[in-house]
This record gives sequence, structure tokens and C-alpha cells, in this order.
Amino acid sequence: MRKLSLKELKRVDVATFKEQEKTPLVIVLDNVRSALNVGSAFRTADAFALERVYLCGITAKPPHREILKTAIGATDSMDWVYVEETTSAIEDLKAKGFQILAVEQATDSIPLQEFKVEGGQKYALVFGNEVKGVGEEVMEIIDTCLEVPQFGTKHSLNISVCLGVVVWDLFKQARYQL
Repeated sequence: MRKLSLKELKRVDVATFKEQEKTPLVIVLDNVRSALNVGSAFRTADAFALERVYLCGITAKPPHREILKTAIGATDSMDWVYVEETTSAIEDLKAKGFQILAVEQATDSIPLQEFKVEGGQKYALVFGNEVKGVGEEVMEIIDTCLEVPQFGTKHSLNISVCLGVVVWDLFKQARYQL
């Protein structure tokens, strides 16, 4: 066994990526304070060819040194938009037919492994601030809340890890029709 070279990976260029079919998922970052986490979100969004990244509130915007450090070019390939109020982004996404899924520990949350993607449905995944989580005003207008089950002593995952876990789960359901 050997690792593949960059040439063997056959990655598309940015122009081709922008034209290819996208996974019907968007990421909404609700007041995420770490620019490193924002860059990681861009990189994950690129890896799974998501439609867009929404940056809301205090969330850092490109170009930002720490975003660029972890995104390694994904800010060029990914479509993104900044919206001052997360609730405004949510209302806009709802009007465009997206189902809004907060990723949070909350009453009536659905364990990630129990959530089933519906064919043809577009989803917006809302990830909150590293300390306070998804804002209460946002929680009041979401459609559903997903929770990643955890069994250790800590009460949460780093946002970049959580984002990767949730995006992969929904991506594989949407792409491979599980």
C-alpha cells in the first residue's frame, strides 16, 4: 500500500468545482468566535461540495489569517455570505425551502443516528458559539435539533469536529441514499 500523489487524487480546480453539482446542504455559523473553526468549516464544506457557508454575527470573515490557515484555499472555492443576524439568514433559508437543523444539546433533540435525510430536501446546519452554543433566538425558529451522542466526561465536541461528524452523516445519506 502507498499514499496517492496529488496528481492521482484527480482533484478539480476551483472553476470546475464552482460548476459541479453541490450537496443540498449549507452550513450556518452562529457567532462562532474562533477563526480557526471558521476555516475548518470552509474546508469541510469544500470536501463534501456543500452549497454555501453562512457567516453570522461575530463570526470572522475571509480574508482572515486564521481562517486562511485552516481553510487552505477553501475560501476561494466555497460560496459564502455574511449575514449580521443569524435569524435573518434562517428566515431567508426557510423561504428558499431549506429545513433548518440546529446542532445542539436541547430538549427534544434527535440523536444524529436516528435522523433520516429526505430525498430532494435541502438542509441548513446551524452550529453555534463555542461557549454559548446556538443562540436562543435561533433555537426558537429552527425546524429540528440534532445532537451527536457522547459518552465521555466532556459535555461537548469542538465545533470543527462536530461539524465534520454531522456533515459526513448527512452527506453519506444524501449522496448514497442510505
